[in-house]
Amino acid sequence: MSLNLEDKKAVVADVSAVVANAQTIVIAEYRGIEVSSMTKLRAKAREQGVYLRVLKNTLARRAVADTSFAGLADQMVGPLVYGISEDPVAAAKVLHDFAKTDDKIVIKAGAYDGKVMSTAEVAALASIPSREELLSKLLFVMQAPVSGFARAMAALAEKKQAEAA
Repeated sequence: MSLNLEDKKAVVADVSAVVANAQTIVIAEYRGIEVSSMTKLRAKAREQGVYLRVLKNTLARRAVADTSFAGLADQMVGPLVYGISEDPVAAAKVLHDFAKTDDKIVIKAGAYDGKVMSTAEVAALASIPSREELLSKLLFVMQAPVSGFARAMAALAEKKQAEAA
């Protein structure tokens, strides 16, 4: 189904708005993927806050023009799905993890912090824990001394009660 000029402008404006707030874009080829697999990928992306969309490459090039992601334009060839996220790791993690389970998804490139990344660099970015994982680990580390201190105080209180009795 072809889009008329107004529809194309609307798509470019929509994607440009998402790209303006993005930290990472990952592009992957999806040649031959089954509809059920693509549905699972979209659900996983939505769950992680990743904007995932199949776009005409010419429209995607226009959306990233004059942004820090403009270097990706050379990689925008073939049937591609675009993962765009505000979280620096989320888009890479979603597409990389899904590519492990479905060989029809092939990561071509990515961009982060104004730099175009190779497939290996996208995989390395995907291996970094997400912000939420890092915060939960930090919270656990911060709570450990406090809970240990509380247990020690409880044991001391029990000992004093036993001595008093």
